Amino acid sequence: MLLQQQATTLTKTVFMGKLAEIKTKETASSVEDFINSIADEQKRKDSFALVRMMQAATKEIPKMWGSSIIGFGNVRIKSPNTEREVEWFRIGFSPRKANLSLYLSGNIKLHEDSLKKLGKHKTGAGCLYINKLADVDVKVLEDMIQTTGFSH
Repeated sequence: MLLQQQATTLTKTVFMGKLAEIKTKETASSVEDFINSIADEQKRKDSFALVRMMQAATKEIPKMWGSSIIGFGNVRIKSPNTEREVEWFRIGFSPRKANLSLYLSGNIKLHEDSLKKLGKHKTGAGCLYINKLADVDVKVLEDMIQTTGFSH
């Protein structure tokens, strides 16, 4: 099965210091079960496609973070606003009701050139929002995922 493929687990420490406790943490829940529970068939298919892309980019096994985020790898990051350090995933996404939320980096502007070629999307603080993969140029998205997966 796709999600049971072997992958290397890498951990990168970005900053050293006291680790803050956050609500959204890695869990032991099944990524495959979570995706299969999504009612919308297209969102399910797109989610499995995103898992394949992100797993290929990171060589990591997907893990659930909280109840609805799928993350790859682990990294310790420091908030520029609060100076707190937290454990987080290197790259991930969440199949939300309204859209697919992709967490590609803390600074989505790093992908500014690619975003111009991507297709229909919105951005937020570190997030990329797309309704479905058919709305975007999947090759451009794969390149963005590869860049983010290797840059952490």
